[in-house]
Amino acid sequence: MPLTALALTLAAAAVHASWNLLLSGHRDVRSATAVAVAFSVVAFAPVAALTWRVHAAAAPFMAASSGLEALYLVLLAAGYAVSAMSFVYPVARGSAPVFVLAVSALALGAHVAVLSAAGVLVVAVGIVLVRESSLAARPRDLMLAIAVGGCISAYTLVDKHGITHANPLAYLEVVFSLTALASVAIAWRLRGASALRAAVGPASLLAGIGFFGSYALVLAALRLAPAATVAAVRESSVVMATAVLAISGRERIGPRRLLGALVVVAGIALISLG
Repeated sequence: MPLTALALTLAAAAVHASWNLLLSGHRDVRSATAVAVAFSVVAFAPVAALTWRVHAAAAPFMAASSGLEALYLVLLAAGYAVSAMSFVYPVARGSAPVFVLAVSALALGAHVAVLSAAGVLVVAVGIVLVRESSLAARPRDLMLAIAVGGCISAYTLVDKHGITHANPLAYLEVVFSLTALASVAIAWRLRGASALRAAVGPASLLAGIGFFGSYALVLAALRLAPAATVAAVRESSVVMATAVLAISGRERIGPRRLLGALVVVAGIALISLG
């Protein structure tokens, strides 16, 4: 994996962990998520307009990606509403690179270096160790978190091909505009306009900046490296989020999680050598 791609992906992981930490602590996650996505579209519109380049060939990819992003946000909000972030986030993020690797190698015929493949698997093992409480979780919660991971892997693969037909920021602006419309409509239907207004605040607005910014960094990395390796390195966000939860006192981190963090770092090292 090129060093530039590695740096972009690690930066994306840090930003991604940050906006998830902001939203997961909100009392109304669904409304806050809708506000965050809508604000991200407005905030990045001027930059996207200045770099606008979207070919017609990008349309089916953008349509598919926006649908998957909307489903991802619905499932993520539902997951945070019924279970702890320390469970949902690692399972969702950990399952995604495994899905991406499997589809890339088996269905799309992409070449995956041996070290990169080993790194993806090591990262997945590390994330399993990080999520100490998974065995005690309800099957519904586990399936919900895995479904989030499935959405992540699906839109990552779609976007890997879609951004070849558009500027990354312009591509995201279209995708997230459609996603925002769906998210706001769903939140409005389920929570009402007053809940959406109440969700507007520093945390949700800052999360919106992170939501757009983190994936813009990912798209830049996808131009330089295979989807499977980018997806795997992104999962270092689990370690970052775990560290913040521990330092802030929101979670107590035991030796198993510490071991998991070290295993994830080892996996990223393998991927960077692939």
